[in-house]
Amino acid sequence: QVQLVESGGGLVQPGGSLRLSCAASGSILSIETVAWYRQAPGKARELVARIISGGAPEYADSGRGRFTISRDNAKKTVYLQMNSLKPEDTAVYYCNAVARYTNSEFWGQGTQVTVSS
Repeated sequence: QVQLVESGGGLVQPGGSLRLSCAASGSILSIETVAWYRQAPGKARELVARIISGGAPEYADSGRGRFTISRDNAKKTVYLQMNSLKPEDTAVYYCNAVARYTNSEFWGQGTQVTVSS
């Protein structure tokens, strides 16, 4: 089992920045992929960015060039740095982990990001 806890969401003005954190605990050595998803009201959950072990970060078109995903293995934490935020980035952001071999998925509880003036 893997437990994920997100933090760092909040209210920010358009053009501002936020850094989301996802602290992992449990069987973290089993994790193959870590990712950030988001879900806006009335919309489906969508992939924002992900890192597959040994691979380069991958980004959805919506965040490419503005968002950066990174992981600190020593701190067991995954980050999402979001710059040049837009009102359409408003959503609940979720941390996701996929286990190696079993493909079991784990989710955090989500953190609200609101971009508004």
